[in-house]
Amino acid sequence: RNMLSLALLNFLNFSNFSNFLNFSNFLFRLSQNGYKCETKGACMASTSVIKGEEQHVRLCIQKEDLVPPGQPFYCLSAEGLMNTHCCYSDYCNSIDLRLPTGEHRWQDWGPVELTAVVAGPVFVLCVLVLLGLFLFQHHQRAYGHRQRLEVEDPSTEHMFLAKDKALQDLIYDLSSSGSGSGLPLFVQRTVARTIVLQEIIGKGRFGEVWRGKWRGGDVAVKIFSSREERSWFREAEIYQTIMLRHENILGFIAADNKDNGTWTQLWLVSDYHENGSLFDYLNRYSVTIEGMIKLALSAASGLAHLHMEILGTQGKPGIAHRDLKSKNILVKKNCTCAIADLGLAVRHESITDTIDIAPNQRVGTKRYMAPEVLEETINMHHFDSFKCADIYALGLVYWEVARRCSAGGIHEEYQLPYYDLVPSDPSIEEMRKVVCDQRLRPNIPNWWQSYEALRVMGKIMRECWYTNGAARLTALRIKKTLSQLSVDEDMKI
Repeated sequence: RNMLSLALLNFLNFSNFSNFLNFSNFLFRLSQNGYKCETKGACMASTSVIKGEEQHVRLCIQKEDLVPPGQPFYCLSAEGLMNTHCCYSDYCNSIDLRLPTGEHRWQDWGPVELTAVVAGPVFVLCVLVLLGLFLFQHHQRAYGHRQRLEVEDPSTEHMFLAKDKALQDLIYDLSSSGSGSGLPLFVQRTVARTIVLQEIIGKGRFGEVWRGKWRGGDVAVKIFSSREERSWFREAEIYQTIMLRHENILGFIAADNKDNGTWTQLWLVSDYHENGSLFDYLNRYSVTIEGMIKLALSAASGLAHLHMEILGTQGKPGIAHRDLKSKNILVKKNCTCAIADLGLAVRHESITDTIDIAPNQRVGTKRYMAPEVLEETINMHHFDSFKCADIYALGLVYWEVARRCSAGGIHEEYQLPYYDLVPSDPSIEEMRKVVCDQRLRPNIPNWWQSYEALRVMGKIMRECWYTNGAARLTALRIKKTLSQLSVDEDMKI
């Protein structure tokens, strides 16, 4: 008991780890007797880690053996090393104490535990650093974009937005100075946000088309739904291709996104043509031979410019439309065509011989799809394949125009291509059966042979519709043939 009292005194006063270990070893030896007893003094239960193993100790001290006599002793524990319980009633030290899980000394940890403790915080730190860099770069890009929109070349603002400048002046400045790739972005935003919408003039899968007013001039505003953001961005991007501006391609003015906090409108502003699409025009009016040639030649000119690659520092990549049809060609006031709706177009970068295209073979309007598109045999890695598909569709558009040509007092009612062979909304399979399996094409009336212009148009159509895309005419060849026809017909275009 004297030894026990002395040990308890040491327990109360150990001031270093060495004393604690000595006391723990003493308790370990003492614990072999397993004290659980009656007492008028105090009892203790202790759990400790000795030499890597968990050991349990129980002992009791009579009242007269307490130091100082009759006084209770303090119950001390060492976090992660010893858990001690003291009490003052019979058999009260029979409880089993446990050290908290994972509270062993780090010296007892193995290499896996030590690696995890070191590598864990380092990994978290690396993730936080990378996240910070990503957010910083994103902020810089967003800030740079805002800067381009708001302060891009502010010294030129007076050139474009002088109060006395109308839309025609703006377009003239655009086409006669600069790169021909579009207005500066800050001007686009200013124009778009000062347009007053007047009336809705059309609807499509993308959204709506409105007639708007800007400084007394009419503009067309194509409003995309927020779900069509990629289509809006793509069309704006294509329209702003360097050197794309041409009298027979719809004149692009501005693109802007308007967000009021609850919804977003995506605007694409272009020239307004009151005659609407070629589809609308042919439904309302028949055309003369002169009018037919004028429409056909201007459409070929626009497509030839689109397809053409212009080399040089101010060059232009070749572009294929991929959705050419009468509804995507507008009729200008002078009754010439302007090709529109470039949202599905693809660009060819000749330097790298790459095609800027989304990985989807079947796009566009089924009725106007070329045989190779319907059969999914088109070579997606060869740019000329896309141009050949455009030529096939152009031949169908020419058929629509020629049917409405009034010659000798005869003209036919408007119809869509293949109107007599497929339903109003044909499926891919229905079109494939007619175009590819049966190799049928729209009917060319015999009476067209009586008029040179209609005979030439019929010949062009047939050469646009060959099953083999490589055998079809080019847009430039069609343009030259129709230019010669206009000379022969003594026309002034």
